[in-house]
Amino acid sequence: MEIMLLRSRGLLLLLSVFVADWSLVDGFSQSLDSDFTFTLPAGQKECFYQTMKKDASLEIEYQVLDGAGLDVDFYLSSPDGQILASDFRKSDGVHTVETHEGDYMFCFDNTFSTVSEKIIFFELILDNMANDHPETEEWKEYVHGTDMLDMKLEDIMDTINSVKARLGKSLQIQTVLRAFEARDRNLQESNHERVNVWSCTNLLIMVVVSGIQVYVLRSLFEDKRATRT
Repeated sequence: MEIMLLRSRGLLLLLSVFVADWSLVDGFSQSLDSDFTFTLPAGQKECFYQTMKKDASLEIEYQVLDGAGLDVDFYLSSPDGQILASDFRKSDGVHTVETHEGDYMFCFDNTFSTVSEKIIFFELILDNMANDHPETEEWKEYVHGTDMLDMKLEDIMDTINSVKARLGKSLQIQTVLRAFEARDRNLQESNHERVNVWSCTNLLIMVVVSGIQVYVLRSLFEDKRATRT
């Protein structure tokens, strides 16, 4: 009888771990953070759409990585067309809004520039967007009696979700830092090119001026009187 009880507990534990692992895979399959880098041509505007739920949160962070002036116009509008946030000629910005059901539109406008294209990075962070699936909680009915093993799957789930959230936050910070690094690198490369151009220009001017000075000095000491024979 004791052997059969141990076997039943072992089978119950394996079944509960399998169901919990399946629910974890189902929970991890959808990411709530995303980022994108694109090129915005001169004189054009690009718009993007994000479907949101009621009582959720939408956070948008953007940076201009490359392009003359490192600036762009930005605005965010609600599903009914109301402007919720706007920036003019800025290189970066962060906006967070509480949402309701519908498609939110955010646009990057480079129509004020007729020559320079811009490379733009943006990241979306969506909160309270998880789907409520009652079936994902059905695994809890299989874990009755496992408290005798001093292991609660609810605690394991909480720990895993906490680790997942912290890893997601670390990934978000690293992505933003990479964007800052890319913008700084592009700015330094642009400055390096300008320094080289002006250095070569100054060197050429110095050579020309030196040649003119030598010519003028030599002409001052030349004897231009005609010799008579």
